Amino acid sequence: MTAYYNEIDPYAAQWLRNLIAAGLIAPGEVDERSIIDVKPAELAGFKQCHFFAGLGGWSLALRKANWADSKPIWSASCPCQPFSTAGPKLGFDDERHLWPALAWLIEQCGPAMVIGEQVASKAAGLWVDLVQADMEALGYAFGAVPFPAASVGAPNIRDRIYWVGDATSSGCQRERAQPKHGVTLQTGSNAYSTWGNVEWLECTDGRARPFEPGSFPLAYGATSRVGRLRAYGNGLNIEAAKVFIECLT
Repeated sequence: MTAYYNEIDPYAAQWLRNLIAAGLIAPGEVDERSIIDVKPAELAGFKQCHFFAGLGGWSLALRKANWADSKPIWSASCPCQPFSTAGPKLGFDDERHLWPALAWLIEQCGPAMVIGEQVASKAAGLWVDLVQADMEALGYAFGAVPFPAASVGAPNIRDRIYWVGDATSSGCQRERAQPKHGVTLQTGSNAYSTWGNVEWLECTDGRARPFEPGSFPLAYGATSRVGRLRAYGNGLNIEAAKVFIECLT
């Protein structure tokens, strides 16, 4: 198998298996254990490792960016809840702050490149500082760039910080993740066409929010409503991740 997917939510884990079976993401194995329980030796032989894998968004984004399934890389969308403006705002004291477990695996396994994303909140700045310090201590060039989904044409803001640790580059840590010549992070007719047929849902707070067509079976009483809502909410913006990956290649 090419890829290793780590995802503790049973519903999302089965969704990953379905996507693998359908050939939509890199072929691989799905591990439902906590990242805390994963041993370095268990990752041997995998070209790609995707932690906090969700619905396999990083694998799909890599494919869309013409990154071969056989080309080594790790990805990690570490839980954002500790640093989100919503919720208890416990930060590093939150049990869902699992970067230390990932950092240990990176130290032990030494992947060539690690990419990830995090919520672009003020509180997350300290988290990025920690990730940068740890990655540079391990010999990685590090870069991070925040930008909203709207910059690639999405009809919503969804600010995220995208980051990379590259063991193959000796470049300045603040330059590695910057867009290369010819790559733009802006709304345009071609970019927006991806979301050209969105449907809008009037929410109880008086705002309308865009949804992918066909998502409305999330109504009360629909099968697996809660699991689908949670999976969609934690999903990666594929087009934004694709643009980020293209800036690295």
